[in-house]
Amino acid sequence: MDWSKVYSYCERGGDPSFWAEPLNAISNGAFVVAGLIAAWQLARAPRRDPALWEWLMIVLVVCIGIGSFMFHTYATVWAIPFDTIPISLFMLAYLGYALRRFAGAPWIVVIAALVGFFYSVKYMQGMQCSNELLPMTRGAGKRCFNGTLGYTPAFAALLLVGTLLLLQGHRAAKYLFAAAILFLAAMTFRTVDYEVCRWAVRGGRGVGSHFLWHTFNGLLLYVLLLGAIRHGAPKRTE
Repeated sequence: MDWSKVYSYCERGGDPSFWAEPLNAISNGAFVVAGLIAAWQLARAPRRDPALWEWLMIVLVVCIGIGSFMFHTYATVWAIPFDTIPISLFMLAYLGYALRRFAGAPWIVVIAALVGFFYSVKYMQGMQCSNELLPMTRGAGKRCFNGTLGYTPAFAALLLVGTLLLLQGHRAAKYLFAAAILFLAAMTFRTVDYEVCRWAVRGGRGVGSHFLWHTFNGLLLYVLLLGAIRHGAPKRTE
């Protein structure tokens, strides 16, 4: 395993210790709590289908919390996949779920959308910019908009699929729009982590705003799971 340290966030600074990011680490509990509450609600829901996809997405949400906790504590290269893979799998799973279960799209449309989404994320992750609007982020040598651009396809997907469901009169539309609002707030906090580092201080050290990225994401993932639990009954398609 590669034990090289990764100094990605304001709260860690240059500290290699396990608990250098206490807020960033503990705030991952939002994902675990979201998954556990959703699991309790799914177990009580009066459904006839086995809800395998819903259970899978709940497990992924809990794994997001665990994987992100590992990354914000160990902060090593080997911990990165534990952080990124569950997130990527959940985004793909929920997009496919929303198109198939909510919108009733044919599988060929679902597969095409997933492929397009995957490559759009890759493209946005590699986008370069000067970070002129974020001087502290630029000074720290961080990626374009602190790496948040890679999540904009997910935000766009929430809006686009939400609009499609609204046009269909599907009750899950409001959940996707609510999640989009929460995600916009979360992305903002992720982007300005280094910008607020100078005045968001605890014990003489900057803490930044990345922990709010976790908190808002935990809430929005719960909203998405709740939409699936309440309105995700299998829809017949041709």
